[in-house]
Amino acid sequence: MPHPSIEGRIFAVVMAAVFVGTALPFLLLKLGADPLLAWSGGLLLALVCALILIRPVTRKLNRALTSLEGGLLNFRDGDFSISLALDRNDQLGELAVLYNEVGEILRRERAHIHQRELLLDTVIQSSPLALLLIDHSDHIIYANTSARHLVHGGKPLQGHLLQQVLSGCPPELAQAIEQKQDGLTSYLDGEDNHTLHISNSTFVLNSHKHRLILLREMTRELTRAEVQVWKKVIRLISHELNNSLAPISSMAHSGKMLSEKLQSTQLAGVFDVIADRCRHLTDFTQGYARFAKLPPPAAEEVSWRKLVERIQPLHPFTLQGELPARPGYFDPAQIEQALLNLLKNAAESDSPEQDISLRIETDAHGQLITISDRGCGMSDKVLQQALLPFYSTKPQGVGLGLALCREIADAHGGQIRLHNRTGGGLQVSLWLPWPETV
Repeated sequence: MPHPSIEGRIFAVVMAAVFVGTALPFLLLKLGADPLLAWSGGLLLALVCALILIRPVTRKLNRALTSLEGGLLNFRDGDFSISLALDRNDQLGELAVLYNEVGEILRRERAHIHQRELLLDTVIQSSPLALLLIDHSDHIIYANTSARHLVHGGKPLQGHLLQQVLSGCPPELAQAIEQKQDGLTSYLDGEDNHTLHISNSTFVLNSHKHRLILLREMTRELTRAEVQVWKKVIRLISHELNNSLAPISSMAHSGKMLSEKLQSTQLAGVFDVIADRCRHLTDFTQGYARFAKLPPPAAEEVSWRKLVERIQPLHPFTLQGELPARPGYFDPAQIEQALLNLLKNAAESDSPEQDISLRIETDAHGQLITISDRGCGMSDKVLQQALLPFYSTKPQGVGLGLALCREIADAHGGQIRLHNRTGGGLQVSLWLPWPETV
C-alpha cells in the first residue's frame, strides 16, 4: 500500500478547516446572527483550525528536512557514517531509507578503496623499484622504502626539497636526476659500482604538475647479461679452436713418428714443440670452457670442518674464529673451487702466508665466508673491474678466477665483494643465502 503524500495530508487539514469554517456561519445564521458577523467568524475559525491542525505536520516536516540537510552536509564533507532515524510512513520516510542505503553503499566503497590503497602502498613500499613523487614546488610528497635508502640513507623524504636531498647523493646520480635524464646512469658508491635505469614522467594532479621519478637497480641484470655474452663468445671460440687443435695434434704426432723413422732429431724437436703448444692451448681453452659451461649448483648440507680440511693442504691459511654449528648449504664442489681461487690470489698477492686467513660466519639470513690477506691490495680502477671476465693484472693471468667466483656466487643467489683493508691487503667476502631465501 503506498504511503500518503505530504501534499495529501496538508490538503486534508485544509479541507477540515474549510468544513469547520463553513459549518459555523450556517449555525449562526439559524440562530439569527448578523450574516456579516457569521461569515467573518467562520473565516476566522477556519484559519485558527487550519493553523492548529497544520502545525504538527509542519513541525515533523521541518524536523525531517533538518535531519536530511545535516546528513547531506556530512556527505559533502566526506562523512558517510551518519544514518537518518526517521520513522515516517510518507515520502520523507522513503527518502530517509534511500539516504541510508546510499550512505551504506558509500561506506562500503570507501572501505574498499582504503583497503586497495593500503595494498597498493604495501606493494610500492616493498618494491625494489625506487619511486619519488615531486610536486610543482620541487618538494618530495611521496617516496617508497627503496627511494629512502637510495638517496637519503633510509630517512623520511616527505616534505624535503629535491635539491637538498640530492646534495647528499653521489654526484653522477644527482646530476642525472636534476637533468631529468632517461636511461642508464652509473655511479660509484664507496667501492661498489652501480648502474641505474632512470625514468621521468610528468602528470597533472589537483591542477598542478607533478614529476614521477623511477630508479631501477640494473647492476645485477647487466652483469648477468654481460656474463652470458662472454659465455657465448667463449663457447664459440672454444669450439673453433678445438676443431683446429685436434687435427694439428694428430698431424704433429704423425710427423714425429715419421721424423723418428728418418732419424731426424731436429725435425722431431719441431714436432714436439708443436704438440706441446697444442696441449697448452687445449688446457687454456678448457679453462674458459669450464667458466662458460658452469652447471646449476647442486646444493646440499656441507660440514664446515670437512670443507676446511679439504682446502687447507692445497693453499695454507689461518682459520679465524669458531666454525658455525649449523652446517653450510651449497654446492660443495663449486664453493670449494671458488675458495681455492680466492686463496690462490691471496697467496700470489705477496702476502705472508701467516697473514692469509679464512673466517666463516652464519646468521638467520645466510652464510658469510671471508678471506683476508696482507698483500698489495687493489687500486680503485682494479676493484671496479676485477670481477669482469678476461680482466687480469697478472702477466700470465687469463682473468677467469674472480669471474668464476662471481658466477658461482650468483648461481647460488649470493654475492661476492672485494675491498682493501686498513693497513694493507685485500678482503673478499662471499655471501650465500640459506635455501629458504634463495
